Amino acid sequence: MGTNNIIFLEILEWFDQTGNEMVQRIPESGSGEIKLGAQMIVRENQAGIFFYNGKAVHVFGPGRHTLKTRNIPILNKIMAIPWGLSSPLRAEAYFINMKIFANLKWGTRDPVAFKDSELGLIRLRAFGIFNVRVIQPLLFVNSLIGTMQAFTTANIEDYLGQVIVSRLNDFMGENLDTILNLPGKYDEWADGLQKKLTKDFSRFGLDLTSLYINSITPPQEVQKMMDDKSKLGLFDDLNKLMQLKAASAMEKAAENPGTAGQGMGMGMGFMMPSMISNMFNAKTAEKSNSSLPKQECPDCKKTIPGDAGFCPYCGHQIMVLTQCQSCGKNLSLNAKFCSRCGVKVEQKQTKQKNQFCSKCGAENLLDSNFCNGCGEKL
Repeated sequence: MGTNNIIFLEILEWFDQTGNEMVQRIPESGSGEIKLGAQMIVRENQAGIFFYNGKAVHVFGPGRHTLKTRNIPILNKIMAIPWGLSSPLRAEAYFINMKIFANLKWGTRDPVAFKDSELGLIRLRAFGIFNVRVIQPLLFVNSLIGTMQAFTTANIEDYLGQVIVSRLNDFMGENLDTILNLPGKYDEWADGLQKKLTKDFSRFGLDLTSLYINSITPPQEVQKMMDDKSKLGLFDDLNKLMQLKAASAMEKAAENPGTAGQGMGMGMGFMMPSMISNMFNAKTAEKSNSSLPKQECPDCKKTIPGDAGFCPYCGHQIMVLTQCQSCGKNLSLNAKFCSRCGVKVEQKQTKQKNQFCSKCGAENLLDSNFCNGCGEKL
């Protein structure tokens, strides 16, 4: 039933034919003269919002609801004569799809720079999918929809994908040691990144239900370097095999007192200094690798790895973002009160929405830690 008829009451309902529509407004064009007693039918996995005279009146759940306005059939037109038979009591309804919208894609448009502990400065590209759903319908409409007549996943997928990529840059900058150790960390990183993005999505009334990292790939030249390093690892294994065979040959030569055994023993004698030197160098390298830097947790005083961001024993944050002015406790990013002494934290307000890298001038989110353009720490 139309929303501008003179006599009959309206029945407002909506069916999503595509599966990708998140919001539909009725009427689609402008506002309507929805009359007193009109019916709004909201189905499961939907929410209905009724706007009257420019303000949100109520958010309706599943069921049939009677709408209350001052537009009375027939009489309404007589009273609207001063406004050209168009009632000034305007109304519109929004239907929000509350289901999970799955298989939305995200990915880096251009390779992002990172510092690899073994390969140096490299550029990586990452791709994946995510699932999202609306959990706060009114906040979603007020923050993203406005007066649009319809809103689909295509309208929001690109923006949310950019937010995911920006947070991924920070996450990888804090956790990436070398891409040689990257396989097997996709699930762990996806969980950590999803928690990091919860606040960004909740600002728009959305919930990030799932996030998946499908691939993190370096350019072709870096892949060739990784292949070369794998070959070097194979050569190290071959050297160990040759040392084992040489030791076995020496044992057999010692058991054979003949001329052949003496010749082989002489050859092994020439080889022994080089073999002992190689073994000594390998032991020295192994010892140096075992002496990685350590640090002490400032909270529980236990020894933890030097590159740890949080204490694995008590969970204390090692990286200092801000400290309590009263007791010096390390505080989380959005802490309002100190977790140790309870003193209120003074929050500094800023009107800046983005920050720019001092090295390359690239634009980054305000609380980004690493530059999207050059990989330098901000």
